[in-house]
Amino acid sequence: MDIEKPTLTEQPTSTDERTGRGIVRDLLETIVPAMLIAVLINVFLAQSTIVYGQSMEPNLFTEQRLVIEKVSYHMHGPQRGDVIVLRDPTHGPLPLIKRVIGLSGERVTIANGRVFIDGVLLDEPYLNQETWGAGRSWLVPPLHVFVMGDNRSDSLDSRTFGPAPIDQVLGHAVLRYWPPGRAGLLR
Repeated sequence: MDIEKPTLTEQPTSTDERTGRGIVRDLLETIVPAMLIAVLINVFLAQSTIVYGQSMEPNLFTEQRLVIEKVSYHMHGPQRGDVIVLRDPTHGPLPLIKRVIGLSGERVTIANGRVFIDGVLLDEPYLNQETWGAGRSWLVPPLHVFVMGDNRSDSLDSRTFGPAPIDQVLGHAVLRYWPPGRAGLLR
């Protein structure tokens, strides 16, 4: 009994050609979705940022890397004490990293080197120096926050540009990942 072999109208491609195309296809099927996921995470969920300058010392130092999350402020506004990243209201090229001090509707007053919220002394255990700007007071308007750097003698903050609009807040700094010896959650 003879078995007929089917005739092929096309010549088979070489193994090298199939392997090359297969590798390219596999890479595209892996890299494109991974890049898309990375972009979506960066735009909507979290992103990394670098600390520039001394305004948050002694708690954050220049060249440290942070992860900021972008989701929680869609559910609620920033909270007092949060370390946030915001667009520079003075139109500087780099975003600012500051601590939320005053919330909408509150009066922030600086007197005797200390900060008062609606006349009550603000407990700031993260500071190691007094706050300059004595005798000044600001009423934080709706949908704004009053922010200051932890290094009160070297910080461009709301004492200079006033309360910052919440829509300029890029996210909440939650994690320091570089340098590895200082990695951990921000408090």
